[in-house]
Amino acid sequence: MRKRMIAGWGLAAVALSGCMPAEMPGQRDGRALFLSYCAECHGATAEGNGPLARALETAPKNLTLISVRQGNRFPRAEILSTIDGYARSDAAGPGMPEFGELLEGDLVPLDTGDGRMTPTPRKLVALLEYLESIQAGR
Repeated sequence: MRKRMIAGWGLAAVALSGCMPAEMPGQRDGRALFLSYCAECHGATAEGNGPLARALETAPKNLTLISVRQGNRFPRAEILSTIDGYARSDAAGPGMPEFGELLEGDLVPLDTGDGRMTPTPRKLVALLEYLESIQAGR
């Protein structure tokens, strides 16, 4: 009986841990991912001046001006779709690579602007948070 009771508590703890809010990734996590995945093209400062930028057919965008280009609005859903490859087409030639590794791992709830919390890969959210944090003002 005691073993069954202990096992029951273990299951209850696991069930409750699923209800606990996940710790959200921070800008520091996103910066590390940015430097690993994006800086070769976009540059360490995200201004489109990475070591590979000149060799590319299409120049990388200055990612610090996303909000400026969007009327001082940071389009979270659009940026996520660009990073994960959903909103891009390489039919006209090679473009930004898809980063499948950013889609792996645990999910965290994210509101992309529609008021709904959507389970989103933690690494993708971290990168999004970092990009939003480096936006230049007008």
